[in-house]
Amino acid sequence: MQITSRSKTIAFFIVLGCSLVAIAIALNVTWILRWESIASLVTGMVLFALVIAGLIVNTIFLVREIRRNEQHDSFINAVTHELKTPIASIRLYLETLQSRHVTEPQRQDFYRIMHKDTERLNATVEQVLRAAETVQKRRARNWAPVDLHWLLQDCIEMARQRHQLDTEQLRDVQSSLGDTPALVMGDAEELRTVIGNLLDNAVKYSPQLIDIDTQLSMRAAHGKSTKNAQSDELLVCISDKGVGIPREDLQRVFKRFYRTGAARKTNGTGLGLFIARSILKKHRGDIEAHSAGDGSGTLMTLHLPRWAPA
Repeated sequence: MQITSRSKTIAFFIVLGCSLVAIAIALNVTWILRWESIASLVTGMVLFALVIAGLIVNTIFLVREIRRNEQHDSFINAVTHELKTPIASIRLYLETLQSRHVTEPQRQDFYRIMHKDTERLNATVEQVLRAAETVQKRRARNWAPVDLHWLLQDCIEMARQRHQLDTEQLRDVQSSLGDTPALVMGDAEELRTVIGNLLDNAVKYSPQLIDIDTQLSMRAAHGKSTKNAQSDELLVCISDKGVGIPREDLQRVFKRFYRTGAARKTNGTGLGLFIARSILKKHRGDIEAHSAGDGSGTLMTLHLPRWAPA
C-alpha cells in the first residue's frame, strides 16, 4: 500500500521525537556522570523527566493535529461533493427544460428530482450549521415537556415519506411502557434532529435490505430501582440490518468528521452522530452504538432521563 504524504509526516515526527529523546538521555547521563553531588544528581533527574515529558507531549500533539487535519480535509471533500452533486443535477434538468420540449409526465418527474435535490442540499447545510452550534457556548434553554413516543412516531412517518418506504421496511414504534407517559424535558426540534439523523442513517446504510425497528422502553437509572420517576431512563433503540460498524469503530463514529470504511462509500459528511451525541449530552442523555461487525447491522440506543410532573 502506498504511503501517503500525511503518513510520512506522522512517521517523520515520531522518528524526530524518538531521536530527541535519545539525545536528551545521552546528554543527561553524560552531565550526571560529571557531577558527584546528590543535588546535581537530583537536578539532572528532574530536568531529564521534564525534557522527556515535553518531547512526548509535543509528539502526541503533532500526531493528533495531523490526524485532525486529515479528518477536516475528508470533511471538506465530502461537503463539497454533497453540495456540487445536487447543484449539477438541478442545473442539468433546468437546462433540459429550457432547451428541449418535454412531455408533462417528464416535466413532473424533473420537478420531483429537483425537489429531492434541494432537500438534499438543505439537509447538508442544516447539518453543517447544527454542528457549528454544538461547538459554541450553550444557548439559553427554552425547554418544555416532550412526548417521546409521539415524537418517535412522527419522525418515522417523515422518514417513510422522505425515503418512500412502507410499514414493513420501517415499522411503527414498539413501546413497552403501556399507559405510562414517555415524557422528557428538552427541545423538541433538537431531539427531532437526533432521531431523524439516526433513521436516515439506518436507511442510507441498508443498501440491500431496509428492515428497521424502533423500540421505546424504560428502566431505572444506572440499573438501580427507585421510586422517583424523574430518575428513570427512557431508552430508544433503532436497529437495522445494514452494513454494520467494525467493533473497533463503535466509539470513534461519534467523533466529528469520522467515517468508517463502509460509510465512505455512501454520501455523507461524518457529522450526524457527532451532532446526535452533542444534543443528547446537553439533554443529560447519551447514545451507544452496538454492532457485531461488517454486514451485521447496527443498533443505536438512546438514553434520556424521564420527566414526570411534581
